[in-house]
Amino acid sequence: MTSISPVRASQRDSVPGMAEKVALIDALCEAARILPVITIEREQDILPLADALAAGGLTTLEVTLRSEHGLAAIRLLREQRPELCIGAGTVLDEWMLADAEAAGAQFVVTPGCTAELLRAGVYSPLPLVPGISSASEIMLGHALGYRRFKLFPAELCGGVKALKAFAGPFPNIRFCPTGGVRPGNIGEYFAQPNVMCVGGSWMLEPEWIRAGDWQRIRDTTAEALAQLD
Repeated sequence: MTSISPVRASQRDSVPGMAEKVALIDALCEAARILPVITIEREQDILPLADALAAGGLTTLEVTLRSEHGLAAIRLLREQRPELCIGAGTVLDEWMLADAEAAGAQFVVTPGCTAELLRAGVYSPLPLVPGISSASEIMLGHALGYRRFKLFPAELCGGVKALKAFAGPFPNIRFCPTGGVRPGNIGEYFAQPNVMCVGGSWMLEPEWIRAGDWQRIRDTTAEALAQLD
């Protein structure tokens, strides 16, 4: 665990503003539509898994830091697959944010938000999508300039009904619902005007990855995107 300040004061003048970061997130999500949430169990899976997703049409990938291979996967993909957009997921604090930056992540997604992490994200060069499940958390981020959030866990915290409820008091906020989003409900989520993309892992069944069934991952990915056309 690093012990240095995540963002030095001398770096802050070169950090993009929050409005610019919102625009970056919008562009990223418009291109992605579905953000695959990836947890790497074995190093040898990193490249073939990314290649299978890309072949199926997903080229913006969220690599979680839930495993010991997360940061290494981000570094490898940034080096070996520069055509892909690689983000860091499951970032829990400002120190993990600093590690994601150092690994070369191009964006950051968190499962929840704290005041400390939100402030660190303001001064980070990376666009950050904070996880929220309540109006109070949206307001906490909104006060610091955040306008794009991850609704998590989407189905458990109200799903489509929650998105409809949030649309009234927060008309300029958009979401990436994640958690329980699957082929059976993805269309209903995308029908909501305040949804910018969705996150999910149904195309990444652990047994398929362990068996190296890259074709099945590719086909499931392509089928998911076909539902949105």
